[in-house]
Amino acid sequence: MTRVAVVTGGSSGMGLACVRRYRAEGFAVASLDLAGSGERDVLAVALDVTDPEALAAAARRIEAELGAPTALVNAAGVFPPTTLETVTVDLYRRVFDVNVLGTVLATQAFAPRMADGGAIVNFSSINAFTPSPGQLLYCAAKAAIVQLTKSLALELGPRLRVNALAPGWVDTPGTQANERLAAAIPRIPLSRAATPEEMADLVFLLAGEERALYVTGETVVASGGLVLR
Repeated sequence: MTRVAVVTGGSSGMGLACVRRYRAEGFAVASLDLAGSGERDVLAVALDVTDPEALAAAARRIEAELGAPTALVNAAGVFPPTTLETVTVDLYRRVFDVNVLGTVLATQAFAPRMADGGAIVNFSSINAFTPSPGQLLYCAAKAAIVQLTKSLALELGPRLRVNALAPGWVDTPGTQANERLAAAIPRIPLSRAATPEEMADLVFLLAGEERALYVTGETVVASGGLVLR
């Protein structure tokens, strides 16, 4: 039976690393992103994860063309800087709509079509546990993902497992675009940022490798020791 993985936010950063990891493991992969995908042998679907009709259509197409998904990775996210002074209604809706509502809608569209025994991984962040200055809305949205993951694990078990990954500093185009990454390195016990591929390894462990079959409702923190809990 063909194993099928669906990745939102699959055109760059950690989402792209997940697409490549699943593809390398022999999965048929669908990448859902506003930017589509430039990867070979990947079903690219250009959509907005806040659009329920587009997600429902994508779920039908993917099941018809690839088969029932065995893994769903909700990696789509945005992290514009916000403070109490700069918050606007539009910014609030953008951050929560993409990071939280997008996760809910993608799960709503794909979970009923997933194969029994499949697994879902939602992307949270260490900011769910330790806030960063200037990331008021992002921290709140990623904290919401932690509780959402627990609730979905209760609702979808025992048919599906649902876990979250909370990365720390990861060397992606987004984090390279400012000076915060370099400033954070000295505070990390492992003295470096993670690679996107290391995060994809953890995603694959939770949803693909069939080695974490008794883990659900959890948020795995991968911070190089920066956040310990």
